[in-house]
Amino acid sequence: MKIGMCMFLWTTNVTREHEDVLRDIKATGFDGVEIPVFEGDPEDFARLGALLDRIGLERTAVSAIGDPAKNLISADAGERAAGIAHMQWAIDCTSALGASVLSGPLHSTLGHFSGEGPTKDEFRRSVESQRIIGDYAETRGVTIGLEALNRFECYLVNTMDALAAHLDEIAHPRIRAMYDTFHANIEEEDPIGAFSRNVETIVHVHISENSRGVPGRGNIPWAETFAAIRDSDYDGWLTIEAFGRGLPDLAAATKVWRDFAESPDIVYREGYRHIRGYLSA
Repeated sequence: MKIGMCMFLWTTNVTREHEDVLRDIKATGFDGVEIPVFEGDPEDFARLGALLDRIGLERTAVSAIGDPAKNLISADAGERAAGIAHMQWAIDCTSALGASVLSGPLHSTLGHFSGEGPTKDEFRRSVESQRIIGDYAETRGVTIGLEALNRFECYLVNTMDALAAHLDEIAHPRIRAMYDTFHANIEEEDPIGAFSRNVETIVHVHISENSRGVPGRGNIPWAETFAAIRDSDYDGWLTIEAFGRGLPDLAAATKVWRDFAESPDIVYREGYRHIRGYLSA
């Protein structure tokens, strides 16, 4: 398994300005970083990939769809088409970056609600959209890790069982699942069982504390979580996802109203030791 650090703690647009922190993440022991894909073009991400190569960091990618006009499950065909085009752009950027996994709640619009639960028509439209996206991802060598989010952030899929059932309907090898400990802690009656039952669908794991702060300082059942990971066939990334108040827009989007750590470097240094300690146990 590989240990990664999501750059959301600093930015949604990683550039050469972040070289010092990237080098310190490498020096801490991380295998790679998770790069947000929210703006720019493939050429920008190719240049960033070259920088990461020089530093010696591998990478994955993360994104989300925040615009209801790009909703992949909308009844409006134009909105679905816009969402598919957006995903194709994100896949192109991911490929140019040199990453093979793009994860996130890439099934529907983040924070957009209908006022009721998902309908059969929405699931049907999701299957259609995801199959098109999967076919495009195949041409770029990218696998999508769809994320089950808590009920306060989305309504299409909130649990790993629901996500796995939807993946069975999509039935595309490039459309898989991501497991996030923060969301599982909210929605799953048995977070550990939710991972173990569905591990064959999972291509990416977010290590995220219940506060979204420093892993190991909160109430996530870490011993049981890492035991389940070790006992499974999962051999992908364990990537720390934490948030702070450094970027007001991102802090507002993630509902972060206070600091969860003394500084960002505490998050990744202590977080790395937290993961490495359990993997070495």
